[in-house]
Amino acid sequence: MVTRLMLVDDHLIVRSGVKVLLETQQDFLVVGEAESGSEALEKVAECKPDVVIMDISMPGVDGLQATRSVKEARPEVSVLALTIHEDKQYFFAMLSAGASGYLTKQAAADELISAVRSVAAGNVYLQPSLARWLLEDYRRLSFQTHDAGECLEMGPGDGHFGLDVLSERELQVLELVAHGLPSPQIGKELGISPKTVSRHRERIMHKLNMHSSTELVKFAIRTGLVDV
Repeated sequence: MVTRLMLVDDHLIVRSGVKVLLETQQDFLVVGEAESGSEALEKVAECKPDVVIMDISMPGVDGLQATRSVKEARPEVSVLALTIHEDKQYFFAMLSAGASGYLTKQAAADELISAVRSVAAGNVYLQPSLARWLLEDYRRLSFQTHDAGECLEMGPGDGHFGLDVLSERELQVLELVAHGLPSPQIGKELGISPKTVSRHRERIMHKLNMHSSTELVKFAIRTGLVDV
């Protein structure tokens, strides 16, 4: 299966380099390019990408605004941030806008390829050196809420649920999802089909009352299922 990609960056040399790299992979096809967020919004409907690789700092409509608009118009499209910003503010802002992944332009070529495959499969990919911010954020919230004599502040959909509501197999799937593995690789690791992995993911989300892979990753970190 070929993954259709759109590259959004205001620097032609960056788009050209990323395109050459990605099209060395037989399962990737770059179907569109844009040099601004506004141009990206125009071309998404026309090019029908599976994944948009989005820069953040661009003139006019920036990557944050463009990501929100893309996800509103075509929620099935995954957005991967590829940026120079190794900055906590941008990191959380892009995740909040709907991005499924965040990678800096200093990352290795094979990491970009892995990130694209991961978000294309409906998973989350966070550059390991930056993912620690999620853990730090939960620790901060935990300290604040416990200091106020309250329960640990939960994100949307967290409710009162913990790991005990999940089966052993669901815990295995959740752990691998939180590590950014795509469904085919999770299936290979556990000896089950990708369709079975998807069914487990759906049951996990239903049990935890969550609606995205990002929420699952945050839950896995908060509960200590995975370390960052």
